[in-house]
Amino acid sequence: MAKLKKASSKQINRLLVIRLSAMGDVAMTVPVLSVLTHQYPDLKVTVLTKPFFAPLFAQLKNVSVFEAQVKGKHSGVFGLWSLYKELQVLKIDAVADLHNVLRSKVLKRYFKFEGIPFFQIDKARAEKKALTATHNKVFKPLKTTFERYADVFEALGFPINLSISKPLSVEPLSEKTLNVIGKKSKKFVGVAPFAAFEGKKYPPHLMESVLEKLNNTNKYTILLFGGGDEEEKKLDGFETRFESCINLAGKLSFSEEISIISNLEVMLSMDSGNGHLAAMYGVPVITLWGVTHPYAGFYPFGQKANNALLADREKYPLVPTSIYGNKMPKGYEKAIATISPEKVFEKIENILIGKAFQ
Repeated sequence: MAKLKKASSKQINRLLVIRLSAMGDVAMTVPVLSVLTHQYPDLKVTVLTKPFFAPLFAQLKNVSVFEAQVKGKHSGVFGLWSLYKELQVLKIDAVADLHNVLRSKVLKRYFKFEGIPFFQIDKARAEKKALTATHNKVFKPLKTTFERYADVFEALGFPINLSISKPLSVEPLSEKTLNVIGKKSKKFVGVAPFAAFEGKKYPPHLMESVLEKLNNTNKYTILLFGGGDEEEKKLDGFETRFESCINLAGKLSFSEEISIISNLEVMLSMDSGNGHLAAMYGVPVITLWGVTHPYAGFYPFGQKANNALLADREKYPLVPTSIYGNKMPKGYEKAIATISPEKVFEKIENILIGKAFQ
């Protein structure tokens, strides 16, 4: 893997950071930018991202958000040229592209024309292809996405020490939020049972078993996260069946949801964005992994390794079959079902008991 060439940071005072989607990947920039702005307090950082993600950066000092309307006025080549002209007003000295997709490559041409340093993340496609291969699989941990983000800043002359990253502060809960979830009389347990692809979703009947066990303890308020009509219907079913469950889907803004996440005692998530949101706040995150695997580098920041519950690789030796969960061989649809509800429940209980004695 070729190393990124390095630039001098002496003339860089205003840095543009590009990370447009997806939610988990955008959330993963937060602990990295937290360290960057702590180590280099004079650096002004502008994050180019979708408007929806702006609340993620609210607590970061010297970090502002420039909202990219990628499905509106900034779509297409001409839209990106318009975006570039708008960004010129900020007098950007250098660009850290943490996305490295077609949109950002077009922007790269515009910035490079002006001679502005533009460094892009190395996505390590060859290494990831080897990790997910059906034949001659190379099963070893890859560099984390956080480290790959940090490499871009180092190439710009800003080496950072990720070990000093501190979680974001707990957010206050609005009156509207408290009307939905009630005051905190029991421990808040977050559950985000969905993911973008089937190979990463825990089967509903098994998740129902986990929720039943949590509900029967009568010790927790179980807050359910999801989005979209289909997910909302499924969560409604859980809320109807279990007294301790509250379905949050469609009831609050994204900003209000992440405020709730910051107040959780623990989050149960798939290999998905909600796990990364909770990790931003230092909330213990239990992740369930089906046809994906933490070795690909997308494990939530600062989480203990044993908080990941993995599919049985003796039964499913080709795991991980893909990086994002969108590809899997026939017969691997139930790989994630090898994680028992009892094991999930026990992990949640152990974390909460451990926190009680801290």
